[in-house]
Amino acid sequence: MAKLKMKKIELIAMLTDSKKIIELLQRRGVVEISRNDDEELENTNVTAVVGEFDKFRNTASQALEIIDNYAPEKTSITDMFSGKTEVEKHEFGREAMQMEKVMTAANEIIKNQRLITDSANSISQLEIKCDMLQRWLPLDVPLNFKGTATTLAYIGTLPYQITAESLEEQLPDNCSVEVVSGSKEQTNLFILCSKSSYDEAGDVLRRLAFVSASEPESHTPKELISMYEQEISDLEKGTDEAKKNIEKLAENRKELRFVIDYLQMRKEKYDALSGLGFTESTFVLTGYIPEKYCEQLRKEIEAKYTASITFTDPTDDDDVPVLLENSSFSSPVEGITKMYALPGKGDVDPTPVMSFFYYLFFGMMLSDAGYGLLMLIGTTIALKKFKLETSMRKTLTMFRNCGISTIFWGALFGSWFGDIAQVVARNFFDKEIGSLALWFEPLTDPVKLLLVSFGLGILHLLLGVAVSFKMTWDTGKKLDAIFDALPIYLIVIGVAPIGAGMFITVPSALTSAGLYMLIAGVVILVLTAGRTSKSVFGKFFGGLYALYNTATGYLGDILSYSRLLALGLATGSIASVINLIGTMPENKVFKLILLIIVFVVGHTANLAINLLGAYVHTDRLQFVELFSKFYTGGGREFTPLTVNTKYIKFKEENTND
Repeated sequence: MAKLKMKKIELIAMLTDSKKIIELLQRRGVVEISRNDDEELENTNVTAVVGEFDKFRNTASQALEIIDNYAPEKTSITDMFSGKTEVEKHEFGREAMQMEKVMTAANEIIKNQRLITDSANSISQLEIKCDMLQRWLPLDVPLNFKGTATTLAYIGTLPYQITAESLEEQLPDNCSVEVVSGSKEQTNLFILCSKSSYDEAGDVLRRLAFVSASEPESHTPKELISMYEQEISDLEKGTDEAKKNIEKLAENRKELRFVIDYLQMRKEKYDALSGLGFTESTFVLTGYIPEKYCEQLRKEIEAKYTASITFTDPTDDDDVPVLLENSSFSSPVEGITKMYALPGKGDVDPTPVMSFFYYLFFGMMLSDAGYGLLMLIGTTIALKKFKLETSMRKTLTMFRNCGISTIFWGALFGSWFGDIAQVVARNFFDKEIGSLALWFEPLTDPVKLLLVSFGLGILHLLLGVAVSFKMTWDTGKKLDAIFDALPIYLIVIGVAPIGAGMFITVPSALTSAGLYMLIAGVVILVLTAGRTSKSVFGKFFGGLYALYNTATGYLGDILSYSRLLALGLATGSIASVINLIGTMPENKVFKLILLIIVFVVGHTANLAINLLGAYVHTDRLQFVELFSKFYTGGGREFTPLTVNTKYIKFKEENTND
């Protein structure tokens, strides 16, 4: 399986059936529609219609967001895995008839939200005014008071502290100064002058940087504050009423979600119509479809409509989309491949190649059977109990398989929540339990784990070389395939026993055989790597350069697999330290209580941290070490016309209906 073979589809049908056929294709989700550029066919402009759908959808989305803010829906962790709400086709049509009512509710929700926002702005402004008027409270005349029949007044502020006496000394005669309030930063003043001295006093005040108070209302500060506080109270009541209205309208939450998805489907349907070619009585649809769905779709459409469907093979110049399909074992890690890049035209799908090693390396890095058991139980329950979307189901399946691998490696290394069994037996039952390892304990023999890591890394790298060999062989370049792969195999396999001899005793026969393989690989590589060069010197130095790249590149790649040792040791050692901390008290009761708390908190944190580490570093080993040997990427993902919804999905239906 892996990359599904694609066919080009050309569908010609009656114009009157265009919308129905598009709806059928949207429900089936197996055809990617291409824009028809045939100059002899007409296209339809759906910009205005799509714009309306976007407008209504944005309104519904905004209303739903407001509801979620003021009347949040009670959800549990299990709701995260429950997936989209399933609806029957006839139920979908019935709900669509209620759209006008729902949009009325949406507009009412937005109206209430706008009232709340406007009220909040007004309240903020009024509160600022009240704060500013507080300093004028002792004043018993309006701030816009001009004077009496024989006097004129100045009401305002100086931007510094000053006394009434000091200011009166600077003003002309017949001026009286009252300090209403003051601080180090400013002084608020009421100045009453005779009409004859008013202008002269004004000149003095301007030189002193006097700023007149500005207030259009003819009320005292106390009266103004009372008025503003009443306005604030009225606005708050209106805000509370608007919030209650929104909470009442929250009963439309389900309908709003439906409308959002319904409008999205309608938008995508009309987008698809814009890609069709039209005559006076027919329409033409072109695109791509996986070969496995061709006949099934042909039978369904031709049984219901007057239509002609033709399937052809794409040409080398066609931009063919990529759709992956793998076995139940490999498909859960398709997301890892997509994270890197989809296969290009000349690539194979690397998912089946990497899946086994992905699970293997992940489990080796986490390497605690207790943690693996928790992963297995949690993911299995979620997969069995909840109706999950495809992407979430694949992700959980991937972690379930990684959990199985973790149990395997943890049992081999004897790590079950670290050494909790030995700790409990020693501290609470005065018994010593030996190692639970079915193979060996990494903490006592890290060199063995390092060699195992390098050995698995070499197998992983050689797998990538093997895939590259097959890809080149299949193109007909058989000698190139041999000369590119054979020296790599000889060099890497030849170096392995020589390198291992630095850590352990290796039989001399293996070392000798490795040396001969290494020499043979070097000779073949030097003689053949520069074969594309025309000159003898070019061939020779090209071979030397290839030898240098191979030596440094593969050495670095193999050393990268030491991360299997590092992360495997980290998980087990941290788990053991957590268990040790939990048994520090002498009193057995306190020791038991502390051990339970530390066990739950510590191992939860250790699992979370090392789970992330195992995921990141396992991805890296695939992307950098494996993919670099054969994979180019750059493919375009298959994007069929489908029911691309956020909240609902159609129940599975019989395609023969």
